[in-house]
Amino acid sequence: MTSIPDRLRFDFSGVHVLVTGGSSGIGHGIARAFADAGAEVTITGRRPAAADYDADLSGLRYHRLQMSDAAAIDSLASALPALDVLVNNAGANLPGGKSEYLPDVFEESVRINLFGTYRLSAACREQLAKSALDGGASIINLASMASYFGITAAPGYGAAKAATVQMTKTLAAAWAKDRIRVNAVAPGLIRSNMTARIQGLPDFTRKDFDRMPLARWGTPEDVAPAVLFLASPAARYITGQTLPIDGGYSIA
Repeated sequence: MTSIPDRLRFDFSGVHVLVTGGSSGIGHGIARAFADAGAEVTITGRRPAAADYDADLSGLRYHRLQMSDAAAIDSLASALPALDVLVNNAGANLPGGKSEYLPDVFEESVRINLFGTYRLSAACREQLAKSALDGGASIINLASMASYFGITAAPGYGAAKAATVQMTKTLAAAWAKDRIRVNAVAPGLIRSNMTARIQGLPDFTRKDFDRMPLARWGTPEDVAPAVLFLASPAARYITGQTLPIDGGYSIA
């Protein structure tokens, strides 16, 4: 695992951070980076306990959460003693291996990837507004290259991620008066559980790498520093933006 370079260090000592889906993949990379920077980090996952994961979750507070469970989202938000940074990372595509072209599955995907993100953000708004963090509190949403391109394998996921970009702009404008900045990152091909099934299919991904200037898989550690930057005082004048982290795919 590649860590954040020594020359690039953030100090989040005493800062309270919530990372949904922080038990693996991009979310775990973000959660670990915040913890390494001194933050008090809470993560969520779908399994009963932190011990049920292979990843090292030591030093991270764990809460079980299904992003489609509205009552559980509200319960988690009310249980947080304080919150300065919310990272809406949790998401899924093709839930249960079902086709998102089926209307019920399409709705399920949007509920997980969009409605859950909004509901948690709204539930945490009051706590975030109390933050004394320099530059204000932050919400960082996880968008995707699926926000911008037609992804035929996962239409519900793509629709939700496109809406995430627009929601990021709207909440940034609406909640600026509460000293809450709202930004997003849009990862491209990142090695994670979500992309595991295509990582071993070079023929499937060849056209993507032929287009991509950096021509390699990204890692969670490529995404985490951008998230920490957007949540830091160094980004105090940035809100409503979505930053592609895609090896240049979107500009080629």
